[in-house]
Amino acid sequence: MPLYEHVFLARQDASTQQVEELTTQITGVIEGLGGKVTKTEAWGLRSLTYRMNKNRKAHFVMLNIDGPSAVVAEVERQERINEDIIRYLTVRVEEHEEGPSAMMRKADRDRERDDRGGREGGGFRGDREGRGDREGGGFRGDRGPRRPREDADTAAASEE
Repeated sequence: MPLYEHVFLARQDASTQQVEELTTQITGVIEGLGGKVTKTEAWGLRSLTYRMNKNRKAHFVMLNIDGPSAVVAEVERQERINEDIIRYLTVRVEEHEEGPSAMMRKADRDRERDDRGGREGGGFRGDREGRGDREGGGFRGDRGPRRPREDADTAAASEE
């Protein structure tokens, strides 16, 4: 049977429990028509790139489906009817990924970065004040040291 990756986005107002119920409902439709869900991943509540149906965030869920095309057609029909589902996308694949998807690996990597803690000073270059190698306000090459600034009155008088 053909293999599919199916992702749907549920409204931000829906609770995690409601999203799990939606996933169970969709899985039931798939299995009722002779298909099989090999993997389910809930990516959680994530920000959308742009607003969809007045929503700025959505719950993302991915299903790996092994079943005939009639299963996908029925699942998509059910999702068009359901008001809690904002968008969906089904892609036919040659084989399913083993292990976690790219989105789950990214979430794990981000969590590891947060666990490391922040750097002192907050920036990549650290504190740039008072480094000692820039006397007089920066490297001037062959131009020599800076001369003192003149007042506006003195500058105007010297021009005349």
